[in-house]
Amino acid sequence: MGHKIFVSYKYADDQVENLPGIWPTTVRGYVDVFERKIDASDNIYKGEHDGEDLRKLNKDGIWEHLKDKIYDSSVTVVFISPGMKEQGKADCKQWIPWEVSYSLKETARRDKNGNPVTSKSNAMIAVVLPDKEGSYTYCLGSCSLCSVNCLNYNIYWLFDIIKSNMFNIKDIRPKECGIGRNVWPNNASYIRAVRWDDFIRNYQHYVEEAIDRRDNIDNYDIKKEVDE
Repeated sequence: MGHKIFVSYKYADDQVENLPGIWPTTVRGYVDVFERKIDASDNIYKGEHDGEDLRKLNKDGIWEHLKDKIYDSSVTVVFISPGMKEQGKADCKQWIPWEVSYSLKETARRDKNGNPVTSKSNAMIAVVLPDKEGSYTYCLGSCSLCSVNCLNYNIYWLFDIIKSNMFNIKDIRPKECGIGRNVWPNNASYIRAVRWDDFIRNYQHYVEEAIDRRDNIDNYDIKKEVDE
C-alpha cells in the first residue's frame, strides 16, 4: 500500500549539482526525479511557496495555505539544500519550518460527513542534496578516521525545528567510535538525514524506516513549534 508523501523544499535553490540534461538544475529538478520514482498508487504533495510573503500571515493564515497539502499525507520528505535557508531572515518568516511544524502536529479536522478526525504526526526524512561540486559535506560528511566509517552531521546551520528533531531519541546513549567521537544508531533521530544518492536508489526503504519511527514516536522528544 502506498503512502501519501508531502515534499518540503526550496524550489528555486540552484546551489545544487546539475542533473544530467538539466542545466541549470534547481531543487525542483530533484523533486521531479523523485516524483517519477513514486508508484502510481502514491501521491506527492508539493510545497511551492517561494513567491509568497509570510509577513502578512499569522499562524492561522499559514495553516490555511498548508492544511490541504499536509493534513492528508503520512510522510514528509524535506529536501536539504545549501541555499534552503535565507540568511538574516527569521525561521518563522520562511516556509520550510512551518511545513515541518504542521507535519509533526496532530491536527483535528472534520471529514466530509462532519465527523471529527485527527491526523497523526507525519513520518519524516531529511534528504541531503549534493552541492555544486557533488559533495554532501556541507551537511553530511564521512569520518574516514574511524573503523566504522560513520557519518558526521553538520547541522548547526539548519532550521531549528529540523535540527531539534535530530538525535532526539530518549533513553539511548551513543557509543564511542575508535577516535573518541559519539556514534548514534540510525533510529536516533526522528528526522533522519540521508544522502540523495542513497535515498533515490531505494526510497521505499527509507520511507518504511520513517513510518516505523512514527509508529514509535513516543520514544522521541519532538519539537513541533516554530520559534517566533
